[in-house]
Amino acid sequence: MDSAIIIEKSVFIVVIFAITMLFAMYETLAERKIAAWFQDRIGPNRAGKGGILQPLADGLKLFAKEEFFPNTPNKFLFVVGPAISMSTALMTSAVIPWGKSLTILGRQVQLQATDIDIAMLYVFGVLSVGVYGIMIGGWASNNKFSLMGAMRASSQMISYEVAMGLALIALVMMDGSLSIRHIAEGQHGMKWNVFYQPVGFLIFLVCSFAETNRTPFDLAECEAELIGGYHTEYSSMKMGFYLFAEYASMFISSTILATIYFGAYNYPFMDEAASALGENVANLIGVAVLFAKICFFIFFYMWVRWTIPRFRYDQLMRLGWQMLIPLAIVNIVVTAIVTLFADGKL
Repeated sequence: MDSAIIIEKSVFIVVIFAITMLFAMYETLAERKIAAWFQDRIGPNRAGKGGILQPLADGLKLFAKEEFFPNTPNKFLFVVGPAISMSTALMTSAVIPWGKSLTILGRQVQLQATDIDIAMLYVFGVLSVGVYGIMIGGWASNNKFSLMGAMRASSQMISYEVAMGLALIALVMMDGSLSIRHIAEGQHGMKWNVFYQPVGFLIFLVCSFAETNRTPFDLAECEAELIGGYHTEYSSMKMGFYLFAEYASMFISSTILATIYFGAYNYPFMDEAASALGENVANLIGVAVLFAKICFFIFFYMWVRWTIPRFRYDQLMRLGWQMLIPLAIVNIVVTAIVTLFADGKL
């Protein structure tokens, strides 16, 4: 492989890692500010102007806290659990196209770490591994509340992955490819998939809340019942990894939603902007548009958290198995019939 490509991809991966971590940090501040806004409070305002340095203060606090190990015979697994959760949350970004290519020093630089034909399968594969981080951490904590939280999280994530996968099957049938870049390119202009797959989008959106353990699906860590859930026994940066993994997953989930359903980096009059301003400027505007869509979905996650009460566990499982999965199957059948009619095969 060309050494220039290796350097280019390495730099891009580091940049995406830094952006993901920066978003995860400041999502914690945004969460608290939005909660304060909804509850008619001020929110964090001590560390820096308007509380802008609060995430750094929280990170420093986590680094400085004493490491605590419970009385468990599985100290290795106790450490491995949060590492798996954090790693899987970051790995998903490798196949996401963050924009069209840029011309830099005469080279076409793709704004994507890697473009593989089975990118959607890769995303699901990585997400399915993430549940092991929660399960291992909860089991290795040697605490009944942690184990109950981990069991809830694993059954919830496995259940909702089925409906999420079925929703994506309908999208893949319509688009004809598992490549996320191909799906993004197919939404040029305003041909966004949400207009063609509104039911699939709603199913995917609901399942993404369950996959990221966000309210109203946060039964894995509900404080009223399980103290803190699967990370009850964790302290210092091991607990920080679990918290960061949730916010990093929320960022990646918002990115996938914006990419496969809301046009990714495409925006109206993109071709006209390229003609008037040049390809690079038009494509950079596309990157900004994608991040604006991501920020909207992140705000939506937080809006729902401070608006809707938590489900009971039986309600959560009933919604996944008795409502979302049958609805996703019906959506697949309808999509297949419409696609065949459009192709003139029916």
